[in-house]
Amino acid sequence: MDQLDRFNRRYNFLSKISAAFFYSLAVAVALNFFWTPGHMYSSGITGFAQLINTLSERYLPFTLTTSMMYFALNVPLFIVGWTKIGHKFTHFTVATVILGSIMMHLIHPINMHLDPLVCAIFGGMINGLGTGFALKNGISTGGIDIIGIVIRQKTGTSYGKVNILINLIIIAAAGFVFGWTRALYSALTIFINGRVIDAVYTQHQKMQVMVVTSHPQAIIDGIQDRMHRGITILHDAEGAYSHIEKTVLVTIIDRYDMYDILNIVKKADPYAFMSVSEVERVYGRFKEQEIV
Repeated sequence: MDQLDRFNRRYNFLSKISAAFFYSLAVAVALNFFWTPGHMYSSGITGFAQLINTLSERYLPFTLTTSMMYFALNVPLFIVGWTKIGHKFTHFTVATVILGSIMMHLIHPINMHLDPLVCAIFGGMINGLGTGFALKNGISTGGIDIIGIVIRQKTGTSYGKVNILINLIIIAAAGFVFGWTRALYSALTIFINGRVIDAVYTQHQKMQVMVVTSHPQAIIDGIQDRMHRGITILHDAEGAYSHIEKTVLVTIIDRYDMYDILNIVKKADPYAFMSVSEVERVYGRFKEQEIV
């Protein structure tokens, strides 16, 4: 058991570090290959860092680089992560932000003349993929990630929606600095970024599962043992065709749990009827998977 625990901890550590490194490459490529050449802003802290970089180049005798400001703007949010989310989570967040800053500095912008629409699409996709992969592995990329996770824990609102709403100010800044055409492209890349994050980072997505079965106890035991989810039991249901008495089970799960619950139902009752629907929001008692 001790060896298994050590292996799990080592595997968990390596997966988080790998995700941090993947994100750092993704944000650096998105920034320096697409957003900077396309004269558009990213979402979140990266976008604010770009804005400060642009303003310093225009109005100050020195330049505040995007990589430097990306780290500096994240420092206050490390405290929020430490107090509201978890210490281990914050340790990996700091490591991710440092790696991101280094990669932004090392990977220089390339001189390409791409269509701004191409820059917006590919920049948003690449950064969203990196951010979603990091969040899926239980680490944050800093900035709005931390704010989004805290808000999601309090309200249940999806991370991507929070990301899009907060970034309206960046779209306005892009309009004033680069013109409103570029603001449109910035809005597009921010929207794509948020949608890709939601597609990759599905932990917050809730599913309602309804099972009509003749063997309810085996399914209940499997769900409670493996997923620790509450279940509502509706007795005395009757099939209109067979007129056989059935039991209806209703539960709410994370999308991550779909594979497990499907196997549980199939094993307990191969003839069970099961329907699944996406849930917009959950009120009441629902245990979120903890982030540490």
